[in-house]
Amino acid sequence: MTTHADFTEEEWDKVLEGPTSAGMIITTAERGGTFREVFAMAKAYTEARQEHGSSELLDEIVAHKPETDRTREHSKEEMKEHYLGNIRDGVSLVEAKATPGELGDYRLFVVTLAKKVAAAKKEKGSDDGISPAEAAAITEIEGALGAS
Repeated sequence: MTTHADFTEEEWDKVLEGPTSAGMIITTAERGGTFREVFAMAKAYTEARQEHGSSELLDEIVAHKPETDRTREHSKEEMKEHYLGNIRDGVSLVEAKATPGELGDYRLFVVTLAKKVAAAKKEKGSDDGISPAEAAAITEIEGALGAS
C-alpha cells in the first residue's frame, strides 16, 4: 500500500493539487454557479471520506482539506493549462509510486470530482445539466490523467 510517507512533501502537495485543479477547471469553464460548484467539490471529498475504500492512498488524499493552487495566470486559457499541468504532475507521481489499483482510484476520484462539480449548476438546454464547455473540460481532464 502506498501512503503519504512514500512521497516528499513537495510531491505530496502536487498529488493533492490534482483533484482540486480539476474542480477549478470546471468552475471556470462557465460563468456563474461558483458557490454551488465549490460546495460540490467539498462534498465530493466528504463523500469519498465516508466511503473509506481499500486504497489507503486515496483515503489520505481525501482526508486533506481541498486547497487550490493560488497561482495567478494572465488569461483563462493559461490558468486552465496550469491546472492541467497540476493534474498531469499529480497523476505521474501516483503512477510512479503507487500500485495500478491506487492509480485507477486516483484517476477515478479526479474525474468523479470534476463531474460532480460540473453537475452542481444545471446548465440550460442540457439533459444532464453539464454545459458543452464543462463537458469539453472533463474530456481535457481525462486526457491529462491518461484516462478516457
